[in-house]
Amino acid sequence: QVQLVESGGGLVQAGGSLRLSCAASGRTFRNYAMGWFRQAPGKERDFVAAITWSGESTYAADSVKGRFTISRDNAKNTVFLQMNSAKAEDTAIYYCAAKWVTTSPYSYEYEYWGQGTQVTVSS
Repeated sequence: QVQLVESGGGLVQAGGSLRLSCAASGRTFRNYAMGWFRQAPGKERDFVAAITWSGESTYAADSVKGRFTISRDNAKNTVFLQMNSAKAEDTAIYYCAAKWVTTSPYSYEYEYWGQGTQVTVSS
């Protein structure tokens, strides 16, 4: 099993930066691909970014491409989401999730989820 705990959310001004972290428990963390998703009030949970188990490949939604970067440190069982050039439309609860081996942009394919961290971008 994998337990996930997000941190680093908060209030940021438009154009600013924020770094989210997701700490994972479990010795098999390095076998899991990791993803970040977000959910704004009244909207569905959307894919943000994903990274392979090795960290060699990353994927990002078009809406955040060039602004957000996903990375991971398997030695520390942690995955990160660096958010730059934040926009008001980035306001949402951000969730990290774990999926066995391969990445996916589909939330239903992820097996483990964190509790989420709120990100609010003020314009």
